[in-house]
Amino acid sequence: MRSARHLLFVAVSGLALTTGAFAAPALAQTAAPAAASPNAQVAPSDPWAQAASDVPADPAVRYGLLPNGMRYALLHNATPPGQASFRLRIDAGSLMERDDQKGLAHFMEHMAFNGTKDVPENEMLRILERLGLAFGADTNAFTSFDQTAYMLELPNTKDETVDPSLHILREMMSAAMMAPDAIDSERGVIVGEERTRDTPQLRVLKTQLGLLAPGQRLSERLPIGDLDIIRTAPRQRFVDFYDAYYRPSRATFIAVGDFDVDAMEAKVRAAFGDWKPTAADGPEPDLGTVAPRQPQTSILVEPGIQSSIQINWIKAPDLSPDTAAERAADVRRGLGLAVLNRRLGEIARADNPPFIGAGAGYQSLFDSLDAGTLSVAFNPGDWKRALESVEQESRRLAEYGVSDAELQREIVNTRTALQNAVASAATRSTSTLANGLLGAVNDDQVFSAPQTNLDLFNKAVEGLTVDQVNQATKAVFEGQGPLLLFSSPVPVEGGEAAVTAALEASRNTPVQARAAEAELKWPYDNFGAPAQPAARSEVADLGATLVRFPNGTLLNIKKTDFRADQVLVSARTGLGELGLPADQLSPLSMASTILTAGGLGKLSLDEMNRVLSGRTYGASVSQATDAYVFSGATKPADLQLELQVLAAYLTDPGLRAAPFEQTKALFPQILAQMGATPRGVFQRDASGLLAGGDVRETTPTAEQVAAIQIEDVRNGVRSALAQGPVEITVVGDVDIDAVIAAVGSTFGALPARGPQPTPPAGSTERRFPAPTAAPVQLHHTGPAEQALGFVAWPTTDQVRDRKTARQLSILADVLQLRLNDEIREKQGLAYSPSAGSTASSVFPGYGYVAVTAETPPAALPKLFETVDAIAADLRDNPVSEDELNRARRPAVERLRRNMADNGYWLTQLSQAQSDPAGLDQTRNQLSTLEAVTAADLQALARQYLKSGSAWRATVTAQPAAQ
Repeated sequence: MRSARHLLFVAVSGLALTTGAFAAPALAQTAAPAAASPNAQVAPSDPWAQAASDVPADPAVRYGLLPNGMRYALLHNATPPGQASFRLRIDAGSLMERDDQKGLAHFMEHMAFNGTKDVPENEMLRILERLGLAFGADTNAFTSFDQTAYMLELPNTKDETVDPSLHILREMMSAAMMAPDAIDSERGVIVGEERTRDTPQLRVLKTQLGLLAPGQRLSERLPIGDLDIIRTAPRQRFVDFYDAYYRPSRATFIAVGDFDVDAMEAKVRAAFGDWKPTAADGPEPDLGTVAPRQPQTSILVEPGIQSSIQINWIKAPDLSPDTAAERAADVRRGLGLAVLNRRLGEIARADNPPFIGAGAGYQSLFDSLDAGTLSVAFNPGDWKRALESVEQESRRLAEYGVSDAELQREIVNTRTALQNAVASAATRSTSTLANGLLGAVNDDQVFSAPQTNLDLFNKAVEGLTVDQVNQATKAVFEGQGPLLLFSSPVPVEGGEAAVTAALEASRNTPVQARAAEAELKWPYDNFGAPAQPAARSEVADLGATLVRFPNGTLLNIKKTDFRADQVLVSARTGLGELGLPADQLSPLSMASTILTAGGLGKLSLDEMNRVLSGRTYGASVSQATDAYVFSGATKPADLQLELQVLAAYLTDPGLRAAPFEQTKALFPQILAQMGATPRGVFQRDASGLLAGGDVRETTPTAEQVAAIQIEDVRNGVRSALAQGPVEITVVGDVDIDAVIAAVGSTFGALPARGPQPTPPAGSTERRFPAPTAAPVQLHHTGPAEQALGFVAWPTTDQVRDRKTARQLSILADVLQLRLNDEIREKQGLAYSPSAGSTASSVFPGYGYVAVTAETPPAALPKLFETVDAIAADLRDNPVSEDELNRARRPAVERLRRNMADNGYWLTQLSQAQSDPAGLDQTRNQLSTLEAVTAADLQALARQYLKSGSAWRATVTAQPAAQ
């Protein structure tokens, strides 16, 4: 389990409106269509967006329409090779539900997996698992306000995989059984999902929708629905929705992958060509209209949320087709908002900032309304300063506009991103492309090629003036409103009247034009005389080149063709957390808060962004368990710059106080947010408990963090980064000699850094906690009906030999299958029970297999009883060959997929020279998984899943004060 401390040191931003659904007039009824002749072409619910656009669709995609009205889009893509992604979209979501069907669109998504005419209940997922698709990772679905989508990630494109996958999708769409007993058993799963997702953030979202869309359907149709309906709806209501909306004219099938398009098209037409609807098409909902609004302020007090203010201006939705003119308008608006967001980011990163984070945006919500939004997050009690700062900064831009320098910087950055997309177009990810096509279909957008996107952008910015950008940006903050939502974990003094008065006072405060920016140059282009390698060798079977420089710098290189124009870089040095004491909090534990955000000694983070505008580089520096890790992503043309940036972070880190002080100020709020949900509490507390109280893994208190001083952190970081060799790994579309030269002129040119420092005595010791007679009790501050149960058994490490750890991962996968079957499906105790295996690569003997599930409090004893029974059965009986294959094959296929990705090899080769034995572990990883037997798993279960060794914990609501 990753230390909660690493997660806590990331600032929490406000909830974004990424989904929507609006309020409640009755569905508009339409007459049933006249009967059509058997061979007539049925019109789809929506035509392809390119039919009404002058934007050319990507010519690599084959678009088709079956006579029954079903659309399909097919695209050959070989990244990763031999695999495919399927998406099947139904043009219906929660907005289409009747008042007595709230939640049934989402419920229907579940029922589509629960038995069809040809596939018995509980067998569908097993068939897919036998094909190598893991539930959740490769077999999934989602329901939104306006669509329902089913997703399959196929491990190969052989007929024996493609054909049953298509048949299953066809069955789900046209032959779902919806047996009454299956519906009843699934009710508990849906209720569990609602319980799990009933978070403070969701409650804020509901309030946001109510403020923005009163009287519109969106505000009353969140996909999770109405629990009373979920618990009681008769089968016929499911059938009504299914027959009305699961029909070919509302279906779009998308396939992207390494297949012959002609052959795939024939399969799709054969699988879906005879699909016919059995009832009239469902009506399109009346979404309502945007009503005239006066300025309004609403305060939501919700313990466990980030203090934030969102100011919205709403207007009727723009339903114009996707055209070049529309995209040009989007470019103008987007460039102006990019300037504003950059300004707001610079304010947030300054000393004593008025807010934690802020941003402006423009979005269209499900054909219901368009909204310009200005949002700001802050610490409790500091809302006036935050509100004034964002309001006045947005108005400064509206009154004085963007500068030409600012505009050109955003143009250059956007153009660079589009150019990079063109360069890497041939090796785009299959799953990313499938999701892109799905999104384009849902948004009625043309799926255009990267070159088209670049051409349209260049045309849009040709001759573009700051006045045009200013006008487009100013319009974002116009419309009905402003509608202000103040979300706070504590009551706001003075209430809505005080907030409204503060906003009005700020709007009447004059603002001045922004000062001109100073000219900057990149100062980190000389690290000394370039060095030549002292040694070079090849690891032929892994395609790796290993280099050592005279100053001790180690370099591992792997040239790949997985992603055109992509280069990943990492550098490791020092001890990381191993250099910290295990029995007391060290100031150095705060290192990750300032390593990246603190910028460089000669340039702040914002100055870096400004001077390197238009270049492709990344910079992330963190304190890992056993090293400090510097990493980034670039393209071949900017590799030299990437290495300069990382070398500058090593030799001249800025370590500025602002991000450190911001984290200190935010920390109490983060802890309160985590304390509001069972999973948040467990994330906060479990890593320290499971590490036997090791302080390095224990979340500090707000008081402990407040007592840490910046100078102590700085001194610790400088000392930690000053010694020890650097091991660099470069993977991707590279020229090996160019990589060697670039490293030789940066890291290789530095003075010798001496040997690896010695960890303090006892720092590599970590002990799993003693077994618990009764679960350790933790408490959250959220709803009383929410709880979490956890069971873990101590296992072993993967420090030298990873074979046992890999076998244990398959045992955990079998455990996951059992949890899905028993706890989710049969008993309905939890929506998403999870099992996993952890094996340390640093601490000898340390590892565990664990089960986590969120349940009602009353179900916790049954949860533990069931988990114990599953563990006992795994000890007493070998798993069947079928169950073994359903666990092992998805793991093997997942590994094969990873092996065709640069990120996998960056990790595998990151210690190729400091720990060369690890190369053998990379070599045998696949064969180890493939060789796991039922006898191996039973032996591991007998050795590790012992009833007397388990550690248990519960998270329940805080008892009421007496």
